[in-house]
Amino acid sequence: MSNQQLNSAALMALEDQHGAHNYHPLPVVLDRGEGVYVWDVEGKRYFDFLSAYSAVNQGHCHPRIVGAMVEQAQRLTLTSRAFYNSKLGPYEQYVTEYFGYDKVLPMNSGAEAVETAIKVARKWAYDVKGLAPGTAKIITAQENFHGRTTTIVSFSTDPDSTGGFGPYTPGFEVIPYNDVDALAEALKDPNVAAFLVEPIQGEAGVNTPADDYMQRAAALCKEAGVLLIADEIQTGIARTGSLLATCGNCTCENGCERQPATYIKADLLILGKALSGGAYPVSAVLADNEVMDVIKPGQHGSTFGGNPIAAEVAVAALEVVKDERLAVNARVLGRRFREAMEALKGECDLVTLVRGRGLLNAVVINDTPDSSTAWDLCMALASNGLLAKPTHGNIIRFAPPLVMTADQMEECIAIIRKTFLEFAR
Repeated sequence: MSNQQLNSAALMALEDQHGAHNYHPLPVVLDRGEGVYVWDVEGKRYFDFLSAYSAVNQGHCHPRIVGAMVEQAQRLTLTSRAFYNSKLGPYEQYVTEYFGYDKVLPMNSGAEAVETAIKVARKWAYDVKGLAPGTAKIITAQENFHGRTTTIVSFSTDPDSTGGFGPYTPGFEVIPYNDVDALAEALKDPNVAAFLVEPIQGEAGVNTPADDYMQRAAALCKEAGVLLIADEIQTGIARTGSLLATCGNCTCENGCERQPATYIKADLLILGKALSGGAYPVSAVLADNEVMDVIKPGQHGSTFGGNPIAAEVAVAALEVVKDERLAVNARVLGRRFREAMEALKGECDLVTLVRGRGLLNAVVINDTPDSSTAWDLCMALASNGLLAKPTHGNIIRFAPPLVMTADQMEECIAIIRKTFLEFAR
């Protein structure tokens, strides 16, 4: 039986019966997407304000990205890295020049890229920094989200991520986020190899640090001879109004201008999600030669990492970001969105805090994390044609595709305002 013959209730029942219950989705069954819109199987249209956790920054089914994927899929899909392929080298040149690094190590998922960065940092610590084998420590931040592998959850502070999955991997120290004094203290340990951090903590509810946090963290790491690892899987590639969130509130136009006042170059940069525009699993770790060259043949790899489809899709996705000036659009529309949410905060007592940067934003709902208020609001928003999802119980994240127009943003603001004001009555 084809999906076209099944309604939403039947399709949700199939997932419930035959799939692992590792997600709690909003009860909407999506069937089609284009730009900022998605449609359910009954044909109802919604504004997408989650963007597949910022994977579809370029909008759903962008024709340039899909075209590149289809064309390459008809020619050559996979060779493994046992052989060279005609697309990987040009992609590696393009992505390293785009972000200003010497080398890239291509992977598939975000979690794979984080694991890769951890391995590279540890290898660097032993081969270059000279730490004794097995002693390298990596500092991470509370409320982090870097993925769900057994190693990554070992330094998570989310009980849902850690509970029941031990024993945990050693070699990590967790410090408070947005606390440079805590970082400075942790860096006194001579066995520290790296500091792994999100410039903005997306899953934690768009937890946005002080404007100078990343700059001060980078300076402390450099002084201590420690690698700074920036996890930009969710924040990178124009989402926050800058090509990379590590650069904070820069004013670059359609590409990174390396502005001295704001530019921060992490020693290891982790990318994923929007690196493919949501069309295909593509992730990457970028570093300069001194760091990346510690990895030798046979020490790390992936059957699918660097495959021809991924290479072509990633180039197309990055070209769209630059050609369509998506960073600037995110910057402008993000300011308008936060301005409107601040106004809404003054109109009703449902909103206690608005935070974010670019088009990665969140509102904190005036209720406890274990309440259903944020979920109920998202259900009401869906009824009114806008999809968003709670995180950490009482926080709603708002992150539409970066191809959104000013008129579409005003329409969405009106939907959110109407929904919140009706809910508050």
